[in-house]
Amino acid sequence: MSGETPDPEPQPFVAQRWLLPSAVVKELDPDGERPGRRHRRTARDWLVDFSCFLTAVCFGLLTADGLEQEHLPEAVAALDQVLGALACAAVWLRRRWPLGLAVAMIPVGLLSITASGAILVAVFTLAVHRPFRYVAWVSGIALALSPLFYWLRPDPDIPYVWTLIIGVVLNGAVVGWGMFVRSKRQLMLSLRDRAQRAETEAQLRAEQAQRLAREAIAREMHDVLAHRLTLLSVHAGALEFRPGAPEEEIARAAGVIRESAHEALQDLREIIGVLRAGDRDDNSRPQPTLGALESLVAESREAGMKVALENRVTDPAAVPASVGRTAYRIAQEGLTNARKHAPGTEVTVLVTGAPGDGLDVLVRNPAPEREVPHVPGSGQGLIGLTERATLTGGRLAHGPTAGGGFEVRAWLPWG
Repeated sequence: MSGETPDPEPQPFVAQRWLLPSAVVKELDPDGERPGRRHRRTARDWLVDFSCFLTAVCFGLLTADGLEQEHLPEAVAALDQVLGALACAAVWLRRRWPLGLAVAMIPVGLLSITASGAILVAVFTLAVHRPFRYVAWVSGIALALSPLFYWLRPDPDIPYVWTLIIGVVLNGAVVGWGMFVRSKRQLMLSLRDRAQRAETEAQLRAEQAQRLAREAIAREMHDVLAHRLTLLSVHAGALEFRPGAPEEEIARAAGVIRESAHEALQDLREIIGVLRAGDRDDNSRPQPTLGALESLVAESREAGMKVALENRVTDPAAVPASVGRTAYRIAQEGLTNARKHAPGTEVTVLVTGAPGDGLDVLVRNPAPEREVPHVPGSGQGLIGLTERATLTGGRLAHGPTAGGGFEVRAWLPWG
């Protein structure tokens, strides 16, 4: 149905969100949850959190066996175990407050040896979820206080120096592991961003190519068909305003209309064929060169126009193909505009130039003898010609003359 909204396409990775951490899912799919609410734990989060909790408990149980060998007061041993149990329970809050949990574990580590497993989990979580500067401060403070802790509560089985070395190595391994996990997540997100940018750039390139293709089609349609269609308009108008004309004149006008329509369709087929094939070779485009200028003038004269052509180029075939095509289009557009805006006037077409000096094209017509109604869409062809002349390295100017006429003057490079 027309009123139905299509289902949104699943985002990459989000379709299997249960395999990813909730922090990654939040970055990949920021709109997946309602505003103001945190992303819920995924199945992987529950598994990892339970593993971390179990690791903290196992560390606590192992260290609790050595409390009897320290011969601590019963109250101190009980406090140590209570703090260890609370630290293990606090592991479930590590995703929500990683920095706060790691900071809170610093004083806990000075009072409870059974919380050592929970402390390692807190440091690992901080390394995963926060930048390195936070990890460096928290780990640095904990390592600075560890000599005091082991001096007050030495291990009965391990020498003091080795205890410090083991603590530093274990803390460094946990921090390194956490930073490795964080770098993997950042790499995943950066690859996602790069893929999205590449997709966006590809879409922009496709849109630009489509726009350029449309401009090319519009330019070719205007350049090739405008001249033919104005001929059709002139002869059709003559038949409309002179219904009682002699049969021979009507037949001649009808023949011109038929021939112009046939040529317009033929040109249209050639344009669409070239554009559909995507051939950008200038030699294959259905555009005549400067040598076809006389045929253009003759065709305009057959349509009833008064055209004075003065081509001072001795060898039109020597003009470069792109320059010759541009000159032809300028003359064609000038004749078309004169036919629409100044019917019945004599149009002058002057072409001069030589290699090294460039090619000059001038199309001029005097003011019309009577008022001519405004033609919709006027001026678009001149805009396209100006761009075409600029692309060839030339220039084009157009505007009214002192006597009320109009002229188009262009200079094109001829090296």
